[in-house]
Amino acid sequence: MPTPATQPLSFSDYAQYDATGLAELVRRAEVSPVELLETAIARAEAVNPQLNAIVTPLYEQGRALASQLPEAGPFRGVPFLIKDLELEWAGTPMKSGCRAYASYVSPIDSEVISRLKAAGLVFFGKTNTPEFGLTPYTESKLYGPARNPWKPTHSPGGSSGGSAVAVAAGIVPAATASDGGGSIRIPAACCGLFGLKPSRGRVTLGPRYGELWNGAVVGHALTRSVRDSAGLLDVVAGPMAGDPYLISPPERPFADEVGRDPGRLRIAFSAASLMPSMTIDPECIKAVQETVRLLERLGHTVEEVPLPYEKTILTEAFFVSVMSETAATLRELSVYLGRPVRSGDVELNTWALARLADGFSAADVAYQKRRWNTLNRAMGQLHETYDLFLTPTLPRLPIEIGTFQNRASEERLLKLVDAVGGLKYLKGSRTIDDLAERSLGYISYTVITNMTGQPSMSVPLHWSADGLPVGVMLAARLGDEAALFRLAGQLEQTQPWFMKRPPL
Repeated sequence: MPTPATQPLSFSDYAQYDATGLAELVRRAEVSPVELLETAIARAEAVNPQLNAIVTPLYEQGRALASQLPEAGPFRGVPFLIKDLELEWAGTPMKSGCRAYASYVSPIDSEVISRLKAAGLVFFGKTNTPEFGLTPYTESKLYGPARNPWKPTHSPGGSSGGSAVAVAAGIVPAATASDGGGSIRIPAACCGLFGLKPSRGRVTLGPRYGELWNGAVVGHALTRSVRDSAGLLDVVAGPMAGDPYLISPPERPFADEVGRDPGRLRIAFSAASLMPSMTIDPECIKAVQETVRLLERLGHTVEEVPLPYEKTILTEAFFVSVMSETAATLRELSVYLGRPVRSGDVELNTWALARLADGFSAADVAYQKRRWNTLNRAMGQLHETYDLFLTPTLPRLPIEIGTFQNRASEERLLKLVDAVGGLKYLKGSRTIDDLAERSLGYISYTVITNMTGQPSMSVPLHWSADGLPVGVMLAARLGDEAALFRLAGQLEQTQPWFMKRPPL
């Protein structure tokens, strides 16, 4: 990190600090929280029109927070952004990427928001997300696409795409993110950031939610540095009364793990494809191979293994949960609207997922959820031998915007079948199989640890020949974020990525 500033920061100075470094400047009274916020706002105004990271600017609310901060806090005065999904910030809009929630204003603070405020962070906007966080790309009809700062014709991933863009573009050093199938790690991989999904039960979703997506969803942040991720997890970790999952607290603060010797780890790896129709991009395979060599140079034992699971764990066991949870989300929306949800309230694919759920019985949903245990046991057995499991984060490079949007013929077919009430009758059809494989192929590596609840991180160790970031992913035993932070700190020190910047 550079020498601390002795005057208010220009953007070029601001961008050289992570959140921990900026907080240290504030503690030393070398810059004020208000000055930091104005630098962040100026950066947002300069790049957001091109990138569409921030969809709800809340500058005046941010200025109010900056002038009324707690006296202490590990991130006091650091500018910060909130993903427009799941986290309630009292008195501000939360649209969840859906036009039907255009007038919704949060009545309370989520527990995580209260903890972030107590840490001294200064929120000043909400970031772009797909409708209800349902896609691994960020292209809602309400907000339009977020654009990858490394190549604006390409996607930053999703569903925390707006947060990733804001961090990668230097608007803020960190922003909130959430992950139900890869939505922290996918944007991290696409935007050259560090992204850790914590263990199930590590971060509360309360008070509004106990669990989402059968426990697959967990919240945290996207950051440029490992120590920021660890420090922020220290701030937000821990249950609140009534949470459905309890997990053992860490032995020591996560921030203390960064820089500790990880020891000699046994690491399994695979770059095999789970989906027959999904070819792994050579750059993604190269990223894993180079990481294997790096890990071996650092003294770790690395061994190739077969993937310990098969595709129907995703295309059946997980996909049925996605459909049923989407139907539940629309039921919740109907309560807010005070009437049944209509197809025009949500995007066509959201509506189709919910209607497809009508073709599955309660027994179908319960049976497929029980199959998650097959995956839990397989991964548990793997971790009896290996400390960590390495794979690509994604099977391909960041996609061009629009890649996964419906073709015109598909739009017409979905509308026609829905008009005659036929979507629910597609259960068990080849159409459903194709939809599941197409939808889940892109997230086939990340979603596994959402189902098991294990902690998992995407680390930016590789860039493609044409300059696009490529992440690699490591998973640890349930509850062992500490092992990931120790290794991530070692990797960051050995092969730094902090100063790699998109060509804006």
